[in-house]
Amino acid sequence: MFLAIERHVEANKLGEVFFAPVDVVLDEKNVVQPDLVFVSAANAGLLERRGIIGPPDLLVEIISASSLRRDRYDKRELYARFAVKEYWLADVANRSLEVLTLKPAAYQLLSCATNAGRIRSEVLPGFELDLASLD
Repeated sequence: MFLAIERHVEANKLGEVFFAPVDVVLDEKNVVQPDLVFVSAANAGLLERRGIIGPPDLLVEIISASSLRRDRYDKRELYARFAVKEYWLADVANRSLEVLTLKPAAYQLLSCATNAGRIRSEVLPGFELDLASLD
């Protein structure tokens, strides 16, 4: 999944993709390290030596049993509060991927796929991913 995103972003010159560990500084009290971060070319000013300063366009978290509550509820609320445009939740154990998009102050499900389903994104124009291709 991560390589598919990176290839699409590079091929279309959409911005930059970062893999963990990278600090995303939402404010001085809220610093997170998501599994994947996308910063659009329009928001390139967020990129600094110490990390990404401000809300990026897309954050992806891989859910594990130990992070389920934090990723599904706490981070969802935090990322919405800081206006992260898209938040993806990848559940490897259940082979599912949820794409949440911010409308206007809360996340709504844009697409969801399990096993062989297909997801799409609003912040990555033209990007679609069939989960079956990840086998």
